[in-house]
Amino acid sequence: MLELALKGKPRYWLWLIFLGVLITTGFISYLYQLKIGLGITGMSRDVSWGLYIGQFTFLVGVAASAVTVVLPYYLHNYKKYGRIAVIGEFLAIPSVLMCMLFIFVDLGQPMRVLNVLLHPTPNSVMFYDMIVLSGYLILNLLCGWVILMAERKAAPPPKWIKPFIYIAICWAPSIHIVTAFLYQGLPGREYWITAIMAAKFLSSAFASGPALLVVLCLIVRKFTNFDPGKEAIQTLAKTATYFLLVTIAFYGFEVFTAFYSSIPGHMAPIKYLFAGLEGHTKLVPVMSICVFLAAIGVIILVTPPLRKWEVTLAIGAAATFICLWLEKGISLVVGGFIPNPFERVFEYWPTLPETLIALGVWSVGFFVLTILYKIAATVKEKAVFDKYGEKQIKT
Repeated sequence: MLELALKGKPRYWLWLIFLGVLITTGFISYLYQLKIGLGITGMSRDVSWGLYIGQFTFLVGVAASAVTVVLPYYLHNYKKYGRIAVIGEFLAIPSVLMCMLFIFVDLGQPMRVLNVLLHPTPNSVMFYDMIVLSGYLILNLLCGWVILMAERKAAPPPKWIKPFIYIAICWAPSIHIVTAFLYQGLPGREYWITAIMAAKFLSSAFASGPALLVVLCLIVRKFTNFDPGKEAIQTLAKTATYFLLVTIAFYGFEVFTAFYSSIPGHMAPIKYLFAGLEGHTKLVPVMSICVFLAAIGVIILVTPPLRKWEVTLAIGAAATFICLWLEKGISLVVGGFIPNPFERVFEYWPTLPETLIALGVWSVGFFVLTILYKIAATVKEKAVFDKYGEKQIKT
């Protein structure tokens, strides 16, 4: 089916060329980092994780969110998701790929990647993170591709693929739970030491992922002849709504625990993020934008008329996605390092080369996503669905 990606309108090729330019720019910046070292980034002895690990953490959640589409369709026979099940699975593939690339660029020296394979340490959470991410990538690639191949032939999926689908459904939460354990298992970082870290990770993932899928479905419908279905999009929006509210509630619980108990180590990072600490306020504007976007997302997604109007729905979904990206992709990581164990504040901000490398990795993800969605949309354009989402004829 790869030949389907070689045919497209001029705007399709212009978009791929644009992404190719960003990828090239990011690769050149990475070569500069490879030559000079991680000193070109904003990271330091006191803030050893930055933009790269933040993006990795966020994208693991986006990858895991595919289960919000796959589970209702395959386990609960929700036919409306029949049109977008493959779209959800194909979103997980570039997301996991970007996760691996962000780990790769964060290690500094590429050969260090082999240490996990050549010197496995079962007592390390990172070892299990590698296993679950690799397994999840293979499962989604296998399931998505086999199901789409069957759909192209106007035939039901082979029976042997169903066990792999069920395994992928069970596997999805594990990749973000293990990622959460990377944080909450680190002593001395009180902002991360919370029993609900894994639950908060999952709730934010199941809000940001469906929100992104809503935007992607609207884009697919606008620029292709494939219609993911209005009801499916609305159901995704409701899923994003519920989990966004749960995520906000979880964050509120942590704020209450920190300030009601007056634990200095828990209060300091929150003060730094929202009001500044000892005159250091670099991330205050980021969190202000995050709160503003969260408010927009909640207002639009909770209000049925606004959620059903696709213009405001796109705004609400985009606001939700960006809000959670700012919270998990930037502030969560940096906030955990401030203050340091000596109660001093050393701020972090990504440098230009660091930003270009991150942008290049995101461009790789969107390049792969575009190719996969082009193939999926082309196959699905040939199928006509009845109101229950079942294929009737092939044109």
